[in-house]
Amino acid sequence: MKHTSDSRSYDLAGLYTLSLRLVIGWTYFSAFWRRLILENKLTPDEAGYIGEKFNHFLPNALGIKPLIEYLVTHPDALHTSMVTFTIVEAVVGLFIILGLFTRFMSIGIFGLAMGILLGSGWIGTTCLDEWQIGVLGIAGGFVLFLTGSGPFSVDHYFIKKNKNFIHKKWFLWLGSGVLPLSKPKTLVLAGSAFIFGLTLYTNQYFHGGVWGTLHNKSVKPKVEISNVSLTSSDVTFEIYRTQGADVYGSFLIGIQLLDNNENIIKALDLKDLSKFPKENIKNHYVAKVKPGKHSLIIPLGSKADLTLNLNDIPAQKEEIHTIKLIDISGIEWTAKVK
Repeated sequence: MKHTSDSRSYDLAGLYTLSLRLVIGWTYFSAFWRRLILENKLTPDEAGYIGEKFNHFLPNALGIKPLIEYLVTHPDALHTSMVTFTIVEAVVGLFIILGLFTRFMSIGIFGLAMGILLGSGWIGTTCLDEWQIGVLGIAGGFVLFLTGSGPFSVDHYFIKKNKNFIHKKWFLWLGSGVLPLSKPKTLVLAGSAFIFGLTLYTNQYFHGGVWGTLHNKSVKPKVEISNVSLTSSDVTFEIYRTQGADVYGSFLIGIQLLDNNENIIKALDLKDLSKFPKENIKNHYVAKVKPGKHSLIIPLGSKADLTLNLNDIPAQKEEIHTIKLIDISGIEWTAKVK
């Protein structure tokens, strides 16, 4: 009788989480659907390549930044990873929708959501978009692991047909049915406490959302200037865009070389930057700095070495003290020439 009562309870739990299962399943399956069926976003040289979007995660990722940097500096490995990642999302999402090996797939949901959270939890212009998707995905995956699937699932079909394997312990852990736990309250409390703690920690880390001053690194672009090198014929410096909207580039309309009194020694305007020589741009990652129609475009996460020729100012090059970059929004970034 106890077994019957437990089975009934799990059937109801799986039934009540049906909408959660379907929505979470589609959330991940739709990634595959968008990238391969509606459009092809797995072609490296085409606009919208998912690898370039993955590059956007790099500047402020939590804990997995070395992995992301390795992939965006090794295009072949990045492409293989993006294809594999897309296939995993498709399988996990579809199986969750069908309710097939629900608990095993919920572990996949948990892992995928954790990757989203750690990689892109800081991204979101008007709301904490990626952070919310990440933490809710983790919590949803945990709930689906606990409940399994109810009547509207393939797992339940196997149980109803009394297939031989449904009595195996592995099916209870990886499929649906009565979860073989001696102390379910301990697992639920420990798992919930961990997820809630992770939620608070990442909310604070990415956005200052628990205490202190709120911040959103996706609101306006930020470009860091480093590794400035002055030679007899040119000046080379590294630019790295670390903040701003992931769907919108920073549009550089001015580069100025200034002396110690902030007088302009050399200046490039938007026309010059729209024709900036590609051979003078050395990109580090798959998200590339490149000349656009009216400016120099700097995507989120891109890093490049820029070289400016100084042969037109031979007598003044020793006076160069500061490099200034001017964004179309009016934001300026400067760095001293050592």
